[in-house]
Amino acid sequence: MNLKEAAHTLLKANRRVTRDGHQYTVPSPSTYPYQWLWDSCFHSIVLAKLEPDAAIAELKSLLSRQQKDGMLPHMIFWRPRITRPYHMWWEKGVSSITQPPMIAYAAWEIYEQTGKTDFLKEMFPQMHAFYRYLIEQRDPHDHHLVSIINPDESGEDNSPRFDLAMRVKSNISFFGHMYRRHQLVAMNRTCGFDPLTCMHERFWVKDVPFNAILIKNLERLAQIAELLGETEAKKFATLHHDLIKFTMREYLMAEGVFWSAIGLEHGHLKVATWAHFAPLFAGLYTPEEAKDLIQNHFNNTETFRSEFGIRTVSKKEASYRPNGFWRGPVWFAPHWFIYKGLKDYGFNEEAQWIREVSVSLIEKHGFREYFDPETGKAYGAHNFTWGALVLDMLES
Repeated sequence: MNLKEAAHTLLKANRRVTRDGHQYTVPSPSTYPYQWLWDSCFHSIVLAKLEPDAAIAELKSLLSRQQKDGMLPHMIFWRPRITRPYHMWWEKGVSSITQPPMIAYAAWEIYEQTGKTDFLKEMFPQMHAFYRYLIEQRDPHDHHLVSIINPDESGEDNSPRFDLAMRVKSNISFFGHMYRRHQLVAMNRTCGFDPLTCMHERFWVKDVPFNAILIKNLERLAQIAELLGETEAKKFATLHHDLIKFTMREYLMAEGVFWSAIGLEHGHLKVATWAHFAPLFAGLYTPEEAKDLIQNHFNNTETFRSEFGIRTVSKKEASYRPNGFWRGPVWFAPHWFIYKGLKDYGFNEEAQWIREVSVSLIEKHGFREYFDPETGKAYGAHNFTWGALVLDMLES
């Protein structure tokens, strides 16, 4: 298989153009027929190397439905007909929550491939507004940790990392978990998604991957601001990059790894997931801590490492399910984040391994959604675009 050609063919096949000219890529035509926030950022990262104009169009499409307060919705329903289970998110054509803030990273990738600054100048005010929204609205107590208000905002819908915050048991079914998230959305609508009232009481999690991704993106936002001569925006991005990085180490780290947390006292959600590895992406571990992480967790076949990749949940957790969506299977986005972190820390052998097992899964099964870490069996959506991220692994 020529992976470059296959990835480009997939992205073009999943491309859609609206009546008013917005261009975007659906993650999977049959299963995910709308536009998703971090998915479109992933698409742009890959398209930056293949078709930069399409990468720019993807981000412009995202920004076209930005809310007045700066929030970028995690879904845009460009098609008027909304199918189950996505109807729960409907809020005037977009969803009522957000997703991991990858847009500055994606924009910088396009710039590095093209050297163009015109699209950055055009997008910058809206990108800046999104990150201001996260800092100002999702950290109202100035704790320097941004909170998510629903598990879906993490991108990992039913991850057991959130079971305690959701008040569910580790053996909850896929549909039982979905029903609880439906309830959460309905309850938050009653207060207009106000962060200081109902949301704070119902689900308010300082999530490790979300904050790690935010740190890396604030770094990219600062780079873009410097390039464009946006002095105040650079100060904003640099300040909060440093504050969140310090606070994550101060309050979310224990036993050599990072844990998501709830409450004003930052109570740790002690479920071992791939979130332990996400801080590599943001450079949060010291070199010695990273070495211990690789030795004790990444290379541990009894917890995370399997023949077919990194389990998203430790095999030792009671909630572990090898075919349980985000409760254990191998996914390409976590692989990509981990790969980037491994490369940054100089763990080239481990990075090569994660790249090779990712390529092997695509060569055997095509572009599927997720995989059983014990058998390698493919599950979920067909023609799923996250596999295209492997192309970025091969070319970086």
